[in-house]
Amino acid sequence: MQRVRITMDDTGAARSIAGLIEESVIRPPLAVTLFEAPGDGWVIDAYYEDAIGVAEVADLIDGGPAVRSANITIEAVPDENWVAVSQAGLPPVVAGRFLVHGSHDRAIGRLKRDAIEIDAGEAFGTAHHATTLGCLTAIDRLTRARAFTRVLDLGCGSGVLAIAAARVLPKAAIIASDFDPEAVRVAGENVRKNALAGRIALVAALGLDHPALRRRAPYDLVIANILAEPLIALAQRLAGVIPPRGVVVLSGILQSQAAAVLAAYGAAGFARQRVDWLNGWVTLTLRRRAEHPGRA
Repeated sequence: MQRVRITMDDTGAARSIAGLIEESVIRPPLAVTLFEAPGDGWVIDAYYEDAIGVAEVADLIDGGPAVRSANITIEAVPDENWVAVSQAGLPPVVAGRFLVHGSHDRAIGRLKRDAIEIDAGEAFGTAHHATTLGCLTAIDRLTRARAFTRVLDLGCGSGVLAIAAARVLPKAAIIASDFDPEAVRVAGENVRKNALAGRIALVAALGLDHPALRRRAPYDLVIANILAEPLIALAQRLAGVIPPRGVVVLSGILQSQAAAVLAAYGAAGFARQRVDWLNGWVTLTLRRRAEHPGRA
């Protein structure tokens, strides 16, 4: 077992780096923690079962001057349940009406109606990453203004976004999908843990390639927190399952990728409704234009 420790001064860059490591599909860690260092600065710890080198870590977090100034060290650590150890250091996250917390903060969660219990390290999505936080904030904002009836969480990871939608849309039909069967299993556990069994359907699928996803269309709200390239590839197909005035929330997009994603969705018949920036990541809220037919 190896621990990668990254220390740096810049708060925004530290949060962005922790998110990049946590959501890496090339080299996924067992667990990631982010702490304010005693005195000044930030400490990121990432745990890996297999050996990893400094050069490989540097490639994962490639970025601007603040990133290049980071100090990276790697050391062997005893084999322990580092996922469980790291959870104890993750504080609850507030996103609009939602409070996302781990099982170690269950007592705090009981005090809030729209609390969501998600433990870190099992699948992507604990709200500590800017992409998940951006999506939760968008769900909170959108559902205050409109009662959506058919919701798709595409690339659901831990299931936190589908759970959030179920919390505030009690009459909606909600389905969540992920290409990783293990993520779907974890999402199912989280759905049951949050007392929502029967409210959220779960399927393992790549993109929209599952009969259940096509059968439940059209969707008036789709949340897709994945990556820019697959989002661009899905633009035309999403246009075919979202009716006029339907809304899509897109995340997992770096600032440098936002223009390309917006162009792809503009060509597919979506209009920009809102753009939110957080720690180097972008969350896009788009609405299907009435005049564009779209195609699946």
